[in-house]
Amino acid sequence: MAYYPVRKLNEKCAVFGVYGKGLEAARLAFFGLFALQHRGQESAGIATGDGEKLHCHKDMGLVAQVFSEDSIKSLTGHCAIGHNRYSTAAGSKLAHAQPILVANDTIALAHNGNLPSTATLQEFLKARGHDISDISDSRFVADAIAEFVKDGLSLEDAVRKTYPLITGAFCILILSKDKLIAIRDQCGIRPLSLAKLNGGWVISSETCGFKPIGATFERDVNPGEMLVIDENGPRGEQLAEANLKLDVFEFVYFARASSDLLGKSVYEVRKNFGKQLARERKIDADVVIAVPDTATPIALGYAQESGIPLEFGLGKNRYIQRTFIQPEQHLRDQGVRMKLNPRESVIRGKRVIVVDDSIVRGTTSQKIVKMLFETGAKEVHFVVSSPPVKYPDFYGIDIAKQGELIAATKTEDEIRDHLGATSVQYLSLKGMIDAIGVPESQLNTSCFTGLYPIDIKERKKDILYYV
Repeated sequence: MAYYPVRKLNEKCAVFGVYGKGLEAARLAFFGLFALQHRGQESAGIATGDGEKLHCHKDMGLVAQVFSEDSIKSLTGHCAIGHNRYSTAAGSKLAHAQPILVANDTIALAHNGNLPSTATLQEFLKARGHDISDISDSRFVADAIAEFVKDGLSLEDAVRKTYPLITGAFCILILSKDKLIAIRDQCGIRPLSLAKLNGGWVISSETCGFKPIGATFERDVNPGEMLVIDENGPRGEQLAEANLKLDVFEFVYFARASSDLLGKSVYEVRKNFGKQLARERKIDADVVIAVPDTATPIALGYAQESGIPLEFGLGKNRYIQRTFIQPEQHLRDQGVRMKLNPRESVIRGKRVIVVDDSIVRGTTSQKIVKMLFETGAKEVHFVVSSPPVKYPDFYGIDIAKQGELIAATKTEDEIRDHLGATSVQYLSLKGMIDAIGVPESQLNTSCFTGLYPIDIKERKKDILYYV
């Protein structure tokens, strides 16, 4: 079991694809997954095609733990797909690691996102005689594609037939021995982009996956598009009408600051969040500090706009992020201090503004406030670069139960008292949209508004109340 001393929001997965004659696809995929490690830390895998058959290696752990020089050399071929997985309700075990191999190991599939409803897929597979117990939503899609291939359809036609059966958020890569296909849901809830590299092509969940391998961004894969890459290069086909609704949490938390989304620098957007927070409410304080790492550019923008100095008041222990060694009880009691170390010289005797990206359950935020007061802060103002999270997510974020969301059951004053903070400030919804600089119509804000752009069907029962 992995040990996480601080529970944060988690995204379901990352996908990465490579196609190009003469390219060492597995090695490029490894470095792409390495750059996308933040999107999933439970398991990693790569499948390659060499023109004759597929090869695959996957295991539990971080990318650097799963792969060795020998395993990379064994993954021969000019095309590849890779996957980082974050554990979800399906469980944390090797059986759920991806890529998934089906059709006698002639097709591999990797999926980022989540399907709130799999009823249509299940009905199709049950009619074909499949045992659908204890398998993931990703496996449903892979098995459906395999069934259509078994009927004699080409891989592209099998994907076309499967696409209408899928309900939810998905960026999916499909690999055969000599072909790479990418599909994206019609709302583009999760990001997916295409780049050029030495006569070949690369696909990544985020643009930060391109820079380490020297690939040049070409364009985003369109919502509702099927992109096929083979020896003739890439060709796109719309399988559904595009209705762009990129998840706003990609800007708030998930994406790396070095990525671009919808043509916007994530780093600059997060600085804008901080500036907007400072404009929306004036706080008299001595110092601004960030909860590392996502909130660092937010705090920088806040400090620039407010004129209050920025200090690095919380240090992060980067090497305790994942370990299979369980801490003894005394260390468990240390909780947040195992990962975040307060700097007393910055905090003692000061009125502190601490900046974070979100408050979800409130547990970690409460521990941070307590730790800052114990370190000697006179006041602790907890400032958040997103609106209150009031609704569960069904598109691939670890926000599943509405009853666990503190803003769904408490007012802002009650949240302040629960955290033990001097004050709590959320960024307004309008302020967040303005800071991003794209129309609200292009963003999914369901966790804040309860408006779900893709029908969540039977999961509607999980929304206990509207707030």
